[in-house]
Amino acid sequence: MRERQAFQDARRAREFEAFVAGAAGRLLHAATLLTAERPDDNPRARALLTAALAHTYAAWDRLRGEDPYDRTRQQVALRFARGAWRRHRGHGGVLERLNPQERLILVLRMYEGVAEEQTAALLGLPADRVRGICARAMATALHPPRGPAGALSGVVRP
Repeated sequence: MRERQAFQDARRAREFEAFVAGAAGRLLHAATLLTAERPDDNPRARALLTAALAHTYAAWDRLRGEDPYDRTRQQVALRFARGAWRRHRGHGGVLERLNPQERLILVLRMYEGVAEEQTAALLGLPADRVRGICARAMATALHPPRGPAGALSGVVRP
């Protein structure tokens, strides 16, 4: 009986390691976009991903055909949403101009390719609201507000 359990534990660990090897990079990038940290300095994103992966590992045997990537992505999004509204300001990342909700929706929709209806269900928002937030976030990300004329970095005014 112990041998069988040891064999199952080893198999589970190998499967999970293979999953992490294939998915961790993309999931870390998504978490880094959410936390608006720089890719080379992203402790919040790493902590977010670690907690989500731990949750996925704990439920590994109960996934039964469920996509582990989807499960982990949901955990990253939910963990970010639970704590981010009050804590996660941008720290130099690409999406730092966006508020946490805008970042979450934009990353899920545009980077992860999650359908509007799925994003709305995950976050408990109406699909129309998700659509509007996504459009506003995309506009802000693609066309950041301009500063005052002549406020370019390194430009010396006479």
